[in-house]
Amino acid sequence: MTIRVQIEEDVACIEIARPERKNAITVQMYGQLADALLVAASDTAIRAVLVRGAPTVFCAGNDVHDFLQRPDTAEQAAPRFMKALMDLEKPVIAAVNGAAVGIGTTLLMHCDLVYAADDAMFSMPFVSLGICPEFGSSLLVPLSAGYHKAAEKLLFGEPISAEEALEMGLVNRLLPPGEVIEYALHQARRFRSLPPAAVRETKRLLKSGWRAAVQSAMDEELGTFRRLLGSPESREALSAFLERRKPDFGRAAQGAKTA
Repeated sequence: MTIRVQIEEDVACIEIARPERKNAITVQMYGQLADALLVAASDTAIRAVLVRGAPTVFCAGNDVHDFLQRPDTAEQAAPRFMKALMDLEKPVIAAVNGAAVGIGTTLLMHCDLVYAADDAMFSMPFVSLGICPEFGSSLLVPLSAGYHKAAEKLLFGEPISAEEALEMGLVNRLLPPGEVIEYALHQARRFRSLPPAAVRETKRLLKSGWRAAVQSAMDEELGTFRRLLGSPESREALSAFLERRKPDFGRAAQGAKTA
């Protein structure tokens, strides 16, 4: 199993467990994540959800090779996971160690509490892959960090240090790497002593002001993503990524003119 689920004292602990590939997410893993969230949503005994990676890496983003092999299936599986996370009424806590890339960063914006190691690194390198932001990040990053900081990080795809992530409002607190998972679990357990209806309604109210806008942003992102994914620029960027070379967008543009 590449997604592990364990119930610890009324907390559903969902672990991304593919460390040999830096927890890169496959199409199958998106389905497993969605299933785990839906089970947690329907189980009245579960009071909170904890999402974590390995002690050394949270998530390296999509498994590009797997994604390109099954693009149609991926386009269905990823939104299903996104909807399950967005719709979850119970609190979701994330524990981040190491790298959080692409979806590894954008999923955090839909969690309620995020705790990260003080040496964690975040990045959203969508543009460098010839595609666009996803999971509502084109709206949520500016809301959290301000337009200019969001533009810098989304247009250039620059790495975001743990300290920057804290300043940008992407995480709640930084901790030593060895303490992140246990602290996040401790915070998740605190919901056991709180009235679940009040927690649920407070979360709903916190998100209600921009929920429709986030859904609209996600819909527009998905349409743009699909269009860009088939472009010469994206094909060149993804090929270069897999071949571990620098992309040649001049060649991609020339190919588009002669096609």
